[in-house]
Amino acid sequence: MSKGKKLKRVTELNIYDKSKLIVGTFIANARGFGFVEVEDLEDDIFIPEEYVHGAFHSDTVEVELLPVSTGKRQEGRIRNILVRGLEEVVGTYQAEKNFGFVVPDNGKITSDIFIPIEHHGNAVTGDKVVVKITDYGDALKRRKPEGKVKEVIGNINDPGVDILSIVKGYDIPYEFPEKVINQANRCPEAILEADFYGREDLRDVQMVTIDGEDAKDLDDAVSLSIDEKGLFHLGVHIADVTNYVQESSALDREALKRGTSVYLVDRVIPMLPHRLSNGICSLNHGEDRLALSCLMTIDKDGNIVDHDIKETVINVNERMSYTSVAKILADKDPEETAKYKELVPMFEDMARLSKILREKREKKGAIDFDFAETKIILDKEGNPIDIVPHERNVATKLIEDFMLAANQTVAEHFYFMQSPFVYRIHEQPDPEKISTLSAFVSNFGHHIKTRKDEGVKPKELQKLLKGIEGTKEEAVISRMALRSMMQAKYSTECTGHFGLAFDYYCHFTSPIRRYPDLQIHRIIKDHLRGRMNAQKASHYEEILDEVAKHSSETERRAEEAERETDKLKKAQYMENHIGESFEGIVSGVTAWGLFVELENSCEGMVRAAYMLDDFYVYDENAMKLVGERTHKEYTIGQKVMVRVTGADRITKSIDFRIITGDETEEDDENYERFTSFEVPKAKKVAEERANKVRRLSQIAAGIEVEEEEEKPKKKKKDSGRKVYKVHKYKKSATSKAARSSQKKGRRKKK
Repeated sequence: MSKGKKLKRVTELNIYDKSKLIVGTFIANARGFGFVEVEDLEDDIFIPEEYVHGAFHSDTVEVELLPVSTGKRQEGRIRNILVRGLEEVVGTYQAEKNFGFVVPDNGKITSDIFIPIEHHGNAVTGDKVVVKITDYGDALKRRKPEGKVKEVIGNINDPGVDILSIVKGYDIPYEFPEKVINQANRCPEAILEADFYGREDLRDVQMVTIDGEDAKDLDDAVSLSIDEKGLFHLGVHIADVTNYVQESSALDREALKRGTSVYLVDRVIPMLPHRLSNGICSLNHGEDRLALSCLMTIDKDGNIVDHDIKETVINVNERMSYTSVAKILADKDPEETAKYKELVPMFEDMARLSKILREKREKKGAIDFDFAETKIILDKEGNPIDIVPHERNVATKLIEDFMLAANQTVAEHFYFMQSPFVYRIHEQPDPEKISTLSAFVSNFGHHIKTRKDEGVKPKELQKLLKGIEGTKEEAVISRMALRSMMQAKYSTECTGHFGLAFDYYCHFTSPIRRYPDLQIHRIIKDHLRGRMNAQKASHYEEILDEVAKHSSETERRAEEAERETDKLKKAQYMENHIGESFEGIVSGVTAWGLFVELENSCEGMVRAAYMLDDFYVYDENAMKLVGERTHKEYTIGQKVMVRVTGADRITKSIDFRIITGDETEEDDENYERFTSFEVPKAKKVAEERANKVRRLSQIAAGIEVEEEEEKPKKKKKDSGRKVYKVHKYKKSATSKAARSSQKKGRRKKK
């Protein structure tokens, strides 16, 4: 959870050459081994279980490289633990007579945490708790970590506790401190007369907000007019949050700490208190509001020929939804058109300009990954009842195009002013990943042109994606191309945005929910008000690197938490569909199996060990599984029929089995017998932990649970082993022939 701040030497092992040690972050695995991420190394260092030496997940460690590696990766042994990465852990409490245990939610923490009776707080069996680690234990002496219960989140069976446990597990600030709430409450409910001073009055300009139906924090409005020369005058008006959130105030410090609003399945955790985000800073229609406006003049080719950035006062004419605007523009809905007849001409002009801007970006090479999104519908108890598509329409694209134009314009403006600034950058893809992608697409007859000095151009990837539209390989290549991209981040250096094919880009349009936008607004206002002197510039240069780094980290944290809550609710949803069959698409291929994504966006695993019709070998270059005997192939993007064989909200996992439609009862029995016996180690560890938590959940719900007696290990092999033996026999017979064939192929190449 929270990161250790003081650099301290925790353990020191044998005598070694300190000059050869490498510092990195330890990433644990449930099976006992782990990896160390090192900033300057492309590949992580593999740490075998016997060389973990008591390191916890996310510890900063010193690693000694081993002279010999058993696998493809460089291997190492942990010599020192420099900084503990986890001080607190979220898990499920189990009470015993004179002590307790906490089963961690994080599967990367491999041991339960011992809780002395005097440190259990008010926790009872089945409570989700936050534990402060007081002793990290000793793996060599088999002594478990110890801790004390810091907070009881709630009973494991209570609605919302599952999501809140994830929030706590990612150390996302959930409640606002009293000082922050008091400061927010002192903000006015309406703008004051003094706030008008020095601002341009745009309250007579026709403008609207366009958002989702359930949005409450409306931070952007748009306006558009066309002059007699045919030039478009686009206005993007953003809530002036900095008028109410002063630098270094309690509100500002809390906003920086949070970094971003977090949008989870059942709740939004805002960056700013609702008093601001849904009140004075929200551009509610019919109410005067303070704004920063980016006013752009755009010609018929989409070129921004002039622009101005101003402090303004605005009054939104109408609060529109994406659905409503799409009905007017795409569906020509007569009822909706009549309802907003005064605004319809502006919407039609907006659609024209949106198309022009989009075509201009495409000409430059902008890459658009248009993957379908879904929304999980929950009942009042937090149970998932449906998963519905959430498609982009003409209105969502329109707002997207206008926000991109404003962000690009603001970034370019301040770049040429040579001002301290926070940019949104997207770096060139890793050449190795592009090389892998190039080799992969060549199997389908496609080609990616790269240059030694410049790497790949965005236009080349765009050309590839356009070339595969409507083909059977579209899904597979699109996914591979996306995975070859770098992650976008914040930086004080303007290195451009590869995916958008922009030389200058920033985030200016969402100061209610993103801290970098808020920081940029302060810089803009300091320039507009003539306050950007040498002292101010020096101040920004001093703080902006850390602001950019922290904002990137909190963005990643929010994305991971959002993914985890989605996985949890999707697994819970599929618990009600076990035994049912669905068509899906292979979304990933690994040596241990296939990932299959259903139309409703639920993704599950088909384990190679459970594919009983053949022994499947992973072809790394072509990224596919190939049957040794049948030569049947499974590759990304391929359509398959699967049956749901398991789903577990505790492990957040879904299991599938590939079916052909002609399975017999005997086939089903063989599958059940085999899978009940042959459980991969990683899955076994996860299942043991899940069963323990499930048992605690039943106790907490008042369900009587029989204590399981420890059964002696059987020496005899049961019928499941016989199925496995036949399976292995097929493997050894065919793999010998395959190896012989591979050797011949290598000789021919030589």
